Amino acid sequence: MKAIGARQFFPFSDPGCLVEFETAMPEPRAMNLRVKVLAVSVNPVDTKVRKLLGEGPHDPPRVLGFDAAGIVESVGAGVTGFSAGDEVFYSGDVTRAGSNSEFHSVDARLVAKKPSIWSFSDAAALPLVALTAWELLFERMGIRSDGTDRKKEILVINGAGGVGSALIPLARSAGLRVVATASRPETVAWCKSLGADEVINHREPLRPQAEALGISDFPYIANLHDTESYWETTADLLAPLGTLGLIVETKEPVHIGNPFRLKSPRIVWEYMPARSRFQTADMHVQGEILAEIARRCDAGDFPKITTRTFDRISVANLREAHAAMEAGSAHGKWVLSGW
Repeated sequence: MKAIGARQFFPFSDPGCLVEFETAMPEPRAMNLRVKVLAVSVNPVDTKVRKLLGEGPHDPPRVLGFDAAGIVESVGAGVTGFSAGDEVFYSGDVTRAGSNSEFHSVDARLVAKKPSIWSFSDAAALPLVALTAWELLFERMGIRSDGTDRKKEILVINGAGGVGSALIPLARSAGLRVVATASRPETVAWCKSLGADEVINHREPLRPQAEALGISDFPYIANLHDTESYWETTADLLAPLGTLGLIVETKEPVHIGNPFRLKSPRIVWEYMPARSRFQTADMHVQGEILAEIARRCDAGDFPKITTRTFDRISVANLREAHAAMEAGSAHGKWVLSGW
């Protein structure tokens, strides 16, 4: 079967940064599904995995990619709830071969049946970012999905990114007043289309813009961009006893002291692959979350977040998508469909 991966780290400008190669068809292990991959999407973490390959060379190449949508081709021993022919979507396991291949073996606990009325392409855009947003909001930050926290404000830094595109509609569904950040006309419009109540410019000081909206501090802040560069800003804008949610690792240690300490905050991290990486007892929860996302999609309660679709899964198209992820120039999700 065909697969696309990397032998070592090269910048995206180098034609050798990604390579197509032939590899053996994966055998579905116990508790696994073998999926015929029909669409994949690209996330910033894909570029980070590529960078971690170092000088290599890796032989065979490391297959990249997390998100996929496709059709179950075979079912491993012990799997329940899935049959050959099911249309599914999922985000894979960082410790295993990625989804950029014609067929992919994945733990069934991470998988759900895709939204029935959505295309494979639009479904492939969702898993990693929807899981990250859901876990960050409702598990790490402690926001109630039933509307208990209705009308409380949340600041979403980098609202037009992939995770922000999933988090804004989820926060709105919980009844929060969503203030997102964006700087370009198209990303401001995108955030508003997803349900943001207000959009402020992250290239300008945030406090004056928040105060102009009548907000002196935020009980919830989701920083989905650069933890370090917004450290002082989030410390200033977070309400006493508030919660700061983070997804981006720091390059250097950060000082967790005043003014954060004086506010007695909750500071939490979300790393979506943690459950599969450490084989936690509740891995199945990710499949359940995706099933709920699919239900909302089919009910018209969750928006499509695809902003660009390539008509082929290829080295050239993946290189272009990786370049956009590294530059931070894309908004929403970019998807590749078909071999």
